[in-house]
Formats: sequence, C-alpha cells, structure tokens
Amino acid sequence: MSYYPPCPNLELTVGNRCHSDKSTLSTLLQDGVGGLSVKVAKDTDGLKKGEWIEVPPINGALVIIVGDILQILSNGRYVSVEHRVRTTKISSRVSIAVFTNPILSEKIGPLPLAVKDDVAFYREVSYLDYLVSTAHTGRRPLDFVENNNPAGF
Repeated sequence: MSYYPPCPNLELTVGNRCHSDKSTLSTLLQDGVGGLSVKVAKDTDGLKKGEWIEVPPINGALVIIVGDILQILSNGRYVSVEHRVRTTKISSRVSIAVFTNPILSEKIGPLPLAVKDDVAFYREVSYLDYLVSTAHTGRRPLDFVENNNPAGF
C-alpha cells in the first residue's frame, strides 16, 4: 500500500518515478483520486511516443498492468508498460497494489509456444538474477535478458 499526501506545489514531489514492474502482472485498486499515468511506447492513433496519458480514476476499479516477466514469457507479444504516480494538489491518494511474481529460483524465459521461427527475443535466467541484474546501474532490467543486447550482459 502506498500513500501520497496532497501537495500544493507538484514540482516539489516525485510520487513514484517512471518505471515498469518487474512482475508478471500488477493489480492496482483505484481510489478515485487519480495520479496514475502511462507512457506511450510508440506513435499510434494520434499519440506520440514518450507522451504521458493519465489513467482515468474510477473509485473501486482494478487496473491490471503487464509486467516485465509477462513480456519475457510471451516473447514480446504482451508489452510491459512504463508508468508513474504523481501526487495531486487537493487530495491524498492511496494505492493498493498486488504483484504476481515467480519464485526467486524459477527460470524465466520465452515460453516455447510464444517463440516463432526459433526466434527468442529474450534469454532464460533465474528470476533472482533478473531482479539484481541492473541494480544501481540505471538500466532497464529487460536490457539484461534481451538477446540482441549490444552491451553483452
């Protein structure tokens, strides 16, 4: 559970910075206040890559977010979404999140059914290695498992 108090000067607060979840799925219970926004991944239907879209707040609604692990398991068919949470000027916000994760020793990689023409976009690693792969580097954890990663992790 996360609590975001109101702040009259939004430039003084961070909320929860831009990130993608290192889970399979994330489930968020909305409180009707708002503050959750998602980053557009590519130009489509009048939306520009990098643009932020506010998720409309509906009190009591569940928001399901695809995490990095589902992107890996599906070989990129389902894409993890970058998102952030901002505080509001007038109302506090409470966020209740539930994350679905593999056990730490579990191997994660594209499921055979998701690999077409023997092209796996991600390599298999343990979930623990995935979690600690980019700690304190500022890099995306997905970079660690991408097969075409020029950094050669």
